[in-house]
Amino acid sequence: MTEATNLAEQAGAPDPRVGLRSVAALRRLLEQLEAVQVRSARNQGWSWQEIAGELGVSRQAVHKKYGRR
Repeated sequence: MTEATNLAEQAGAPDPRVGLRSVAALRRLLEQLEAVQVRSARNQGWSWQEIAGELGVSRQAVHKKYGRR
């Protein structure tokens, strides 16, 4: 079982402490994965608009979050 799968299962735990910790860990993992993919897209010449479209956010939002990294 992968870490993400394990965390997803724990997010549904009846104990809110376990569930909330798992949700927080999943959020951190998702942020890391998003950053890797945005960097990859930029390295391949994607525009901020193209990246934003795939993420379902505005161009300004994605540029603000990743533009200066």
